[in-house]
Amino acid sequence: MGSDNFEAAQEALDPHRSEARKAAAEELTGRIRIKGVRVHGNESSAELDDILTAIDEFESAVMARGGDLMSNSPDSTDPLNPEYVVPQRNAGESPGDYIGRVRKARSGIARVD
Repeated sequence: MGSDNFEAAQEALDPHRSEARKAAAEELTGRIRIKGVRVHGNESSAELDDILTAIDEFESAVMARGGDLMSNSPDSTDPLNPEYVVPQRNAGESPGDYIGRVRKARSGIARVD
């Protein structure tokens, strides 16, 4: 059964499925934007979840190194440690490319001494 057939079958079983998925995507979008990261609007719910997970892992690495997320936020005019600021997502950047950059930045934090 292909994913389109699966989704059609699930929609038939639960007519509110698409509404629930839309609400979940809106919640994820809001949580990502609160963290100061751009959302393009064409991401799937799974991609949004992966982006948020990568950001959360980055922030966990910052906190593990003693970094302050408020002083090193994307909105900070003068961050205490620029390496602790979550990378900004570029216009047109795919979710996969952005996630890769965030993970690379997180790896750099783990190695900093």
